[in-house]
Amino acid sequence: MSGRVRREEAVDVVWSGDWVAERLGVALEGDGELQELLGLALRRNPKRAHLLVSNVLGKHVPQRPSVVYGAGYGLGERVRALLGADDARRAVVLGYAETATGLGHAVADGLRDAPYLHSTRRPVAGVAQAGGFEEAHSHATSHLLLPEDPELLAGGAEAATLVLVDDEFSTGNTVLNTIRALHASHPRERYVIVALVDMRSAGDRDRLTAFAAEIGARVDLVTRSSGTVTLPEGVLERGQALVAAQEAEQAGRAGEAVEGVAPVTRVALDWPAEVPDGGRHGFTPAHRATLEAALPGMAERIAGALDSDVRRVLVLGFEELMYAPLRLGTALEAALEAVLGEGGAEVRYSTTTRSPVLAVDDPGYAIRTRLVFPAHDDPADGPGDRYAYNVAGAAFDAVVAVVDSTADTPELRAPDGLLARLAAHTGQVLLAVVPSYTPTPLQEPAVLPEPLRGPDFSSYAPEDVGWLLQDLSHTELEAPTEEREEAIQSGGAHYAESLPVEYQPSAEYQALFTAALDASAARIARAVGTVTETVLAERGPRPVLVSLARAGTPVGVLMRHWARHRHGLDLPHYAISIVRGRGIDATALRWLAAHHDPADVVFVDGWTGKGAITRELASAIEEFEASGGPGGSAGPAGSAGPAGSASPVGFNPEIAVLADPGGCVRTYGTREDFLIPSACLNSTVSGLISRTVLRADLVGPDDFHGAKFYRELAGSDVSGDFLAAVTARFDEVAEQVEAETKELLAADRAPTWEGWAAVERISEEYGIHDVNLVKPGVGETTRVLLRRVPWKILAKRGAGPDLTHIRLLAEQRGVPVEEVDDLPYSCVGLIHPRFTRGATGADGKAVQGA
Repeated sequence: MSGRVRREEAVDVVWSGDWVAERLGVALEGDGELQELLGLALRRNPKRAHLLVSNVLGKHVPQRPSVVYGAGYGLGERVRALLGADDARRAVVLGYAETATGLGHAVADGLRDAPYLHSTRRPVAGVAQAGGFEEAHSHATSHLLLPEDPELLAGGAEAATLVLVDDEFSTGNTVLNTIRALHASHPRERYVIVALVDMRSAGDRDRLTAFAAEIGARVDLVTRSSGTVTLPEGVLERGQALVAAQEAEQAGRAGEAVEGVAPVTRVALDWPAEVPDGGRHGFTPAHRATLEAALPGMAERIAGALDSDVRRVLVLGFEELMYAPLRLGTALEAALEAVLGEGGAEVRYSTTTRSPVLAVDDPGYAIRTRLVFPAHDDPADGPGDRYAYNVAGAAFDAVVAVVDSTADTPELRAPDGLLARLAAHTGQVLLAVVPSYTPTPLQEPAVLPEPLRGPDFSSYAPEDVGWLLQDLSHTELEAPTEEREEAIQSGGAHYAESLPVEYQPSAEYQALFTAALDASAARIARAVGTVTETVLAERGPRPVLVSLARAGTPVGVLMRHWARHRHGLDLPHYAISIVRGRGIDATALRWLAAHHDPADVVFVDGWTGKGAITRELASAIEEFEASGGPGGSAGPAGSAGPAGSASPVGFNPEIAVLADPGGCVRTYGTREDFLIPSACLNSTVSGLISRTVLRADLVGPDDFHGAKFYRELAGSDVSGDFLAAVTARFDEVAEQVEAETKELLAADRAPTWEGWAAVERISEEYGIHDVNLVKPGVGETTRVLLRRVPWKILAKRGAGPDLTHIRLLAEQRGVPVEEVDDLPYSCVGLIHPRFTRGATGADGKAVQGA
């Protein structure tokens, strides 16, 4: 199909997909309106390189609010005609986050009397999850369904038609997966799928027909336009290479020359208290009627706050918050036209997004400019960058930023925040805040789950540890190392949303573990005894050990064994999940607070690297305190708080570790950076338990975080051997432990954070500029070689046999080992920066790991 669209003026207008089509051979084929509706862009995504950019959705391309709303409303009218007035009145509309939340609202409006619900990627404490599903090709994949009315999605013989709304129907996988999941629990006789464009292949169309027959329901499709996308062979790899080249070229240019100088004014909307901010928990016809009556007054307040000479205005929504700013935009259009007359002012509408898309300032490319700013709503997937497209350089006289109150945070107003970014590109910024709606009263929290224990979960004895986790053993969570690394570094996924393929050691490596254990068992026993005696002296007489799964769990078990062997104490021991960037398992903390005195809880980990988890735990406990402690539900952690300070509910965030080479804690067994054999392996030395998993579709607000029990690896399990080898040396090191503990208790053990300073220096020296890619210490370096895509290993000159396994793993993976001086650790692992598929060690071999 031609890359240009002929207009009535007989002037060739460049199609906003030309740039991609010419370079990658991507073609849009379909009806005459298709290229009017869609442009093309490129994104960094390991599953799909191209992005169909809608000109009428109001997400990436600023468009008149009336056009955006009219597109959805018109589709809703077509659904109403298809169903008939009576069935349309009983229909339930479900939209998809984040892109189609406003479109689904508009479709529901076109149906006139239909209630509306949209999926969400933001968990809400106290709201039960009615379902969830995955969007496989998306930048952020997990969707939650959180209706206030649990009967909204109810099925049965007389169930209302379910209308599912998405911006594009590409393969149909997401919608069919949703129907399949909901039909299993809430069957109904009819479904209607609504999309702006239908881009399925002939095979995908046949699949829908077969699917409808399989579930025994009628499935109709209503779209505005249809066509197909032709993708030449190798387009994904070539697209990723093109994105990388463009980003490298743009990184070499000067930054934004304009500083934010526009004033920022807050506008009081007087939003109706009884109207939700959107459809996250449901939006009823009664809500719609109340909002319609209030819109003119809110639009007048916005118009009154605009400077008198403003003629071109952008109403900018916020991620899932699309409908409220869209309707404010339509009302503002009407209000300004009433004052200035038709054509006297131009109002446009778009929203921010979490999807990273390449910007190219070319008329033949759909995303001309990009503003980047940090997330400002404490999102479910942790901190990261967010984006506003086609705003810079668009010559808007004013921008009205509309956010919900959850997103009205200090990050929003930070020097690098959204408001500052907007202020650099317009003459006036208005901030309008819509109250975030949370169902009241909150649903009663579920009964807290009980800990899992061996042998049903883990190979440890049931009395050795209670796992405050849920069993995800039957869920497919593993992904190849390269794919995980690319998704993590590109911001497409959090590391805790999947698991690495569990590393199976070679016979040579297994023999190395055995030799290392024999050589270091006494040294480990000394460290175990020292840290346990310190805890008993300062936190006794009967501390509750809570290890940070999974590296901390073998240490917690050994500390429990020492206390029983030397003092006859039977200390409780639990394992809990903590996730960098997302905090600790708040449900597990509530369980602990309900069963033990929080003041008795001592958090245990294996070792410190640069201290990231130390900071994470302090922040998470602070967040838990702010949420109300045992009676509340803590969300993801925010910025780091002061380590070592107890919260009002009694939890002390200080960590006790076996080894503290980073100088990050004050309770430790040693500050030497030596080989702890439990760091050599993964689950097979940790009770056959995987690392922990936190994904919104699997972990609800009252669930424990998840993990897998690798029962099938029982033949390779050395967890018991590790415990037995160390425990057998307890008596011979007892005198040394007594002397070392006495010395430590009298010493100044304040953290020096020496390791953090070294990591920052190494990050700059090696041009990485991301401390998360620098993993210091023997334990962390081992993890890099087993789980991530290593770039190189820095080894302290003369480190000796503690690094034998490091050198073996590096040799197996083709990773160079660089001998260095002036290193506070025995070694440091560097993860490959700016990872792209296929980039690994110096010899170009693909890295395999766990």
